Amino acid sequence: MTRTGDTDLTAQSTSEARAEAAITAGVQGLLFEDDLRPMPADVGFRGPTACAAAGITYRQLDYWARTGLVSPSVRPATGSGTQRLYGFRDVLLLKVIKRLLDAGISLQQIRTAIAHLSKRGIDDLTQITLMSDGASVYMCTSPDEVIDLLAGGQGVFGIALGGVWREVEGSLSELPTERADGHGDGGEGDSHASDELAARRRARMTG
Repeated sequence: MTRTGDTDLTAQSTSEARAEAAITAGVQGLLFEDDLRPMPADVGFRGPTACAAAGITYRQLDYWARTGLVSPSVRPATGSGTQRLYGFRDVLLLKVIKRLLDAGISLQQIRTAIAHLSKRGIDDLTQITLMSDGASVYMCTSPDEVIDLLAGGQGVFGIALGGVWREVEGSLSELPTERADGHGDGGEGDSHASDELAARRRARMTG
């Protein structure tokens, strides 16, 4: 378990506290069972689409891009008229930032947390639950770490990135995509990427 300030935390708890915390973690959906895969690296979403999926304003999106919090990884803005394209991972991080802001976490703490998340690979993100006590953000990479933090009374809420991944995937399956080379804006490539997300969503819903 790692606090985003690079400080390792350990929590000692009784077996009863651990059992209670395990139940809490399961109810909140904080455990790690998902096998999720990202979209193709050359497929992205324009700013308004990323805002719609993440639940943020365009002003927030623009500010976070200018200050380096979340920059468009598929295609950055390179001049007048250039459309920024955000990748799936970018939209996932935008959604996480929105959740943390809504929970009252300071932007400074969020920047530290996002910096740590940005160093990790796509697949690794699905194995992380972010926990917070309202002041610090902790990254848990196993169910035992989540349980220890809950049992120690330090964790107030948690965000399982696998769950956020599913939400973002569901939202983006209904929204237009574009390829980095500029093709597929409403065309066949665009439809293929959206259809892929929609198919994954249907597969999970039908079990």
